Amino acid sequence: MSRSSATVFASLAVIAALVNAIYILPEWEQAVVTQFGRPVGSPIVKSGPHLKVPFIQRVRRFDKRILNWDGYPNQIPTKDKKYIMVDTTARWRITDPLLFLQTVQTEAGARMRLDGILDAATRDVISSRNLVEAVRNSNKILDELKARAGKEVAPGGEEEEIVGEIEAVTVGRESLSGMIIARGKAGLKEFGIELIDVQLRHISYEASVEAKVYERMISERQRIAQKIRSVGLGERSKIQGKIGKDLQKIDSEAYRRAQEIEGEADARAIAIYARAMNSDPSFYEFVRTLEAYKKIPPGSRMILSTDSRFLELMRRR
Repeated sequence: MSRSSATVFASLAVIAALVNAIYILPEWEQAVVTQFGRPVGSPIVKSGPHLKVPFIQRVRRFDKRILNWDGYPNQIPTKDKKYIMVDTTARWRITDPLLFLQTVQTEAGARMRLDGILDAATRDVISSRNLVEAVRNSNKILDELKARAGKEVAPGGEEEEIVGEIEAVTVGRESLSGMIIARGKAGLKEFGIELIDVQLRHISYEASVEAKVYERMISERQRIAQKIRSVGLGERSKIQGKIGKDLQKIDSEAYRRAQEIEGEADARAIAIYARAMNSDPSFYEFVRTLEAYKKIPPGSRMILSTDSRFLELMRRR
């Protein structure tokens, strides 16, 4: 081999060694350097160019970003013996790349661990609570019903009976997610994984019992509606009874007042007649007789004797 060929070969070897010795980490990655399969040194989390021993050491890269995990829908029985399909999703990230490499090695291995740990945590939490805790997050529906009544629910009253048909939430859906996160964090910490969030993405009844559940829900809503209508009818009867009583009182008072006015008017008329009679009895008799004539219906026929007192005024000249 000539000297020029050896020089070219050496130059190429040096360039190849330099290229293999330098590696660059972007912002979204972290790395662990291994030598013959064993980790060397501390994890590298700072972005930029770094050096390693060429051809001997290898760079294992891991994502620093938040990663998603989607679980498989599982059928889980609740505490009140209702079977539901629960679909969960989670967000996680690698916080200790060295421990991650030593335990699960890859993201695929990490997802397998997540499947087992989060599915078990979800099953334990859901099965220890009633269905209402998984589907509702608060007692807003109960608060709205109480507010609509315009008062606090009285113990033993009709409002309490209506509200009692709706099961109250003591924990809620978000708190169940928090319980799953707490259990998941404890199990994933030993793999260098931080669990950030878990959400119950979808909850549904098993297809075989869904129709029966809907029928029961409709029946319960109808029963609650009927009770609310009964309360409304009772209130309407009370209002109508009070209105009837008030009207009767008004009518009675008006009749009493009318009788008083009529009595006063009759008394005044009698007094006027008495004064007229006392002042001129003949004139009073004359006026009363004319009034009697006016009261005879038109076209009436009367058979009277010529000496009838009714005709006495006509006989006068």
